Amino acid sequence: MRTPTTSTGMTLWLTGLPGSGKSTLAQALARELGGSGFRTQVLDGDELRANLSADLGFTERDRNEHTRRVGFVAQLLAGHGVVVLVPVIAPYRRSRADVRAHHEQRGTPYVEVHVSTPVSECMQRDPKGLYAKAAAGRIPNLTGYNDTYEEPDSPDIRVDTTDIDLNGASELVMKLLAKRGLPVGS
Repeated sequence: MRTPTTSTGMTLWLTGLPGSGKSTLAQALARELGGSGFRTQVLDGDELRANLSADLGFTERDRNEHTRRVGFVAQLLAGHGVVVLVPVIAPYRRSRADVRAHHEQRGTPYVEVHVSTPVSECMQRDPKGLYAKAAAGRIPNLTGYNDTYEEPDSPDIRVDTTDIDLNGASELVMKLLAKRGLPVGS
């Protein structure tokens, strides 16, 4: 395993539907990377919405602005040697592409993980009760249910958490990082 240094920052952007497993996978990856000596930070979508983008709603324009803000913060931290894990829905391809371009322009490694769990599985899990609220008409713009989610055309990796446990999903991402020559060990 290569020893982490202050220059090993990168952004792991996990996009997918509500309930797909983005946050759970991000937390597992953060624990694994942190245990190997990396400085990690999870930028949780709900926390960011409440604190960084409290002034924004859920229009396409506002969602794009939220994605831009989150991408800026992620790149800033990654540029200072932090492995940043970003489990956010970020429903539009164009705004995700802009975040990738922002990282590339600054020479910051960026990996897009599409947590591609199907909506039927996400609805069954429904950990926050969002799908039930949307079905009852209490959430008019739930991404992937009654609002747009544009799946990535070419993410760096797709992980469907339907038939794989957390360790297996984490291992898939870690193998990709190692294959790309990013200093993550194993």
